[in-house]
Amino acid sequence: MKLFVIADIHGSLPALNLALQAFHQEQADYIILLGDILNHGPRNPLPNGYEPAMVAVKLNEYAKQIIAVRGNCDSEVDQGLLDFPIDASYNQLLIERRRVFITHGHIYHSQNLPPLQRGDVFCFGHSHIAMAEKQHDIVMFNPGSITLPRGEVNTPSYGLIESQGVSVKRLSDSKLILFQDLAS
Repeated sequence: MKLFVIADIHGSLPALNLALQAFHQEQADYIILLGDILNHGPRNPLPNGYEPAMVAVKLNEYAKQIIAVRGNCDSEVDQGLLDFPIDASYNQLLIERRRVFITHGHIYHSQNLPPLQRGDVFCFGHSHIAMAEKQHDIVMFNPGSITLPRGEVNTPSYGLIESQGVSVKRLSDSKLILFQDLAS
């Protein structure tokens, strides 16, 4: 199974369109949305191509393939536009005897981890900073942001979760940026 992971769309239709092209190119099975889907938030600049209603329409086409969590910029009003649930602050998946804890990152984050076991994956957004590394036997995975990237990578990016590892790829050309092996 291949999971396509994006975070922090913040209502940008051009960024979402690029991400959906990458989703098809990667031939992934599901889309994991890590929150901050429609609203740009008061601390962020207005994103290029800010069209939250059209972002909702486009995402609704993939509703049966989406697993989403709520971000700090998401609201009940946003849920009214979406055909898939976004009300949970976290979700958990089991992939080949490994727990993948997905959350936005404003409640649970690297300084406030949920109870996890060795080898589990903590998957989060919020910071807009791409990450794929092990910390204290937990895989810390952040796909960055497709709209407003920050940090060292500082390019729009998406993530993949597969049985062999987690990776972050550049949105513009799907070039691998970061990889963390899950076997070790």
